[in-house]
Amino acid sequence: MSIPDLHILHIDTTMIVINKQAGLLSQPGRRAEKWDSVITRIKPHYPDAVVVHRLDEPTSGLMMIALGKAMSSGLSRSFRERLVNKRYEAVVNGIMVDDEGSVDIPLMADWPNRPRQKIDFENGRPSLTHFRVLERNISENSTRVDLEPYTGRSHQLRMHLMALGHPILGDPLYADPESLGRAPRMLLHAKHLDLDHPLTGHKLTFDSPVPF
Repeated sequence: MSIPDLHILHIDTTMIVINKQAGLLSQPGRRAEKWDSVITRIKPHYPDAVVVHRLDEPTSGLMMIALGKAMSSGLSRSFRERLVNKRYEAVVNGIMVDDEGSVDIPLMADWPNRPRQKIDFENGRPSLTHFRVLERNISENSTRVDLEPYTGRSHQLRMHLMALGHPILGDPLYADPESLGRAPRMLLHAKHLDLDHPLTGHKLTFDSPVPF
């Protein structure tokens, strides 16, 4: 079954996997203009649909929706116990020096400035991201990087890259004005998911081509 205005990659009796477009919320916001979202588009067709992980509004790529309580519980546990392998790709400002590495910087909500997050070494939650440089574009002063988040904090990849001094191009919250203006959207894409099906144990692998 197709769902209008959603790019569905996989659908069965337990889950839906979509390729979310940039600019679409995962779940509705409080204001009327923020009602349109992945889940509000799915619910009329699948009332038992549940979001088990979210992508930020400006992020594109793979997003998994559970169907029914059993799958919702199983997938939530898989994400919580880090049994889901997730990989993203981004283009950042500047030339990254290290070919690969990890960023281990605690994060927490910046409550007076929500939805922004902030670095807080005393009260922040542990946050770990592994990165690997894919391409350095000297002429464009940018770096294409593969990202593997070990934890799943809000805005984690965006914050960690900013902390390295290489904000994601087009990031509306964390990029400096020069980095923001260099892309028509935030250049961050969820390109890979793999996990064992929590109910059957079968291996599931999903990939989405990077659109930038």
